[in-house]
Amino acid sequence: MAIEQPGPRSSDVMARLTLSAMDRASGSPGFWCEPEVHRALLVSGLSVLVCGLARLRDDLG
Repeated sequence: MAIEQPGPRSSDVMARLTLSAMDRASGSPGFWCEPEVHRALLVSGLSVLVCGLARLRDDLG
């Protein structure tokens, strides 16, 4: 019986994209003062949290 390896989930992709974008842009002066940066971090963090909770629920259920 083979164990199926799942592909990357949307939370994994979102986390990687967010970290990559933050790494590239963080060298710009005034980067952390932009409200769009705060919103993007909040939305991506919530997305990762929700997907992580769904994965935990699947594992426990």
